[in-house]
Amino acid sequence: MSDTLILEPEKGVPVDNTKTLLDLKVRTEAAANTVEFLEKYGLEVESNRETDDIAAKISLTYAEDPEQASKIVTDNRLSTLPPAALMTTHTILTEFGHSVVASAVQVRHLVTNKLIEETENADPRVRIRALELLGKISDVGLFAEKSEVTVTHQSTDELKERLRQKLTTLTNPEKTRPAEIILDGEVINMDEELVLEDD
Repeated sequence: MSDTLILEPEKGVPVDNTKTLLDLKVRTEAAANTVEFLEKYGLEVESNRETDDIAAKISLTYAEDPEQASKIVTDNRLSTLPPAALMTTHTILTEFGHSVVASAVQVRHLVTNKLIEETENADPRVRIRALELLGKISDVGLFAEKSEVTVTHQSTDELKERLRQKLTTLTNPEKTRPAEIILDGEVINMDEELVLEDD
């Protein structure tokens, strides 16, 4: 059985030459559906850092101004993008929507969700790094680096006195040396005590 596609044109259908601007979200959905269909027939869809970066740029551009992004990312530009970038862009725009990326809090959710996805990566280094970054999120606080500052309040007179003592120590070191320690006791011959044998 052949997978040949036979097209039969219909006669008498009017052709509309006016172009309407389709929203980028609609076009990326159509492109992603095409990629999914072609993937069944052997199209290789491999996601990597480059394709993820392309998807992130398009999504952020769309978040800032959907209409302008729809004009900038033309059909010709969309057709040159790697299949994985189209799939990722569609996923971001569908799951998170342009409203999710509109504020810093929502961008934070986007990044968190992408890190969660990376915890399933085949490369153990990528998984560990994603888990580490997730642990550093302030809500989790698993790997938060904390430093404590202890503030001791002292009066002005106390501070002046401490400063005088330090200056005295620095200017007259011989006066501030500790007293000698004198050991008072009997001298012991260790060889006799331990009864060491001669060779």
